[in-house]
Amino acid sequence: MHLSRERIAPVAAAFGAGVALGLSGPLAGKFDHPVCAALNAVFAAGWPWACFAFLVGYVRRSRIESALLSSSALAVGVVVYYVFKALSPAAPIGVEVTGGPVTGSLSGSSSMILFWGAAAFVLGAPVGLLGNIARTPGIGGLPFRLVVPLIAFYETSMRLDVETRGQAPVVVATWHVIRVAAVVAALVLAAHTFRTWRRAARDHSEASV
Repeated sequence: MHLSRERIAPVAAAFGAGVALGLSGPLAGKFDHPVCAALNAVFAAGWPWACFAFLVGYVRRSRIESALLSSSALAVGVVVYYVFKALSPAAPIGVEVTGGPVTGSLSGSSSMILFWGAAAFVLGAPVGLLGNIARTPGIGGLPFRLVVPLIAFYETSMRLDVETRGQAPVVVATWHVIRVAAVVAALVLAAHTFRTWRRAARDHSEASV
C-alpha cells in the first residue's frame, strides 16, 4: 500500500498541475486588468507548456515514466485549456460586453481540442525525456537544462518580430520581460554548472595530492 501511494502521488500531482496550468490562462483572460493580461500572454505561449512537461520529466528518475507522465499530463492540461476557452470564451481586453456573460460551445472547437490534445501527447514525451536527461550532473547535462530558456527566448523573439502590431502594450512588455528573463536564467544555469564543475575538479585534485 505504501509503494502504491508513492507511485500514485506524483502521478496525481502531475495531472493536478496540468489542470491548474490549463485553467490559468483562460481564467486570467476573463479579467480586464494589466496583470491578468500579462498572465494571459504568458500562458497562451508555448514555452510554459514545454517547461511544464520538462519539469515533470525532470522529477522522475525513470526515463520511461518521464516520457509517459509528461505526455499524459501535458495532454490533460492542453485539453482543459481549450475546453475551458470553448465553454467560457473571454471578451477581447478592453471591450465591455453587455447582455450577460460570454458563452461558448464545444461543437465548433472539438476538432481543435482533439488536434492540440494529440499534439501535446506526442510532443510531451520527448520534452519530458529531455527533462530527465537534464538531471545529468555537470557540464554533460547543461545543454539539456538550457532547453526551456532557449525555447522561451526563441518564441518571444519571434512574437516580438511578427506579432507586436495591434497588441496591448502590457502584452509587448511581457514578451520583452520573458526574453530578458530567459537570457538571465540561461546565464545563471551556465554559471552555476561551471562553478560546481570547478569546485568538484578542485576537490578531486586536492584529494589526489
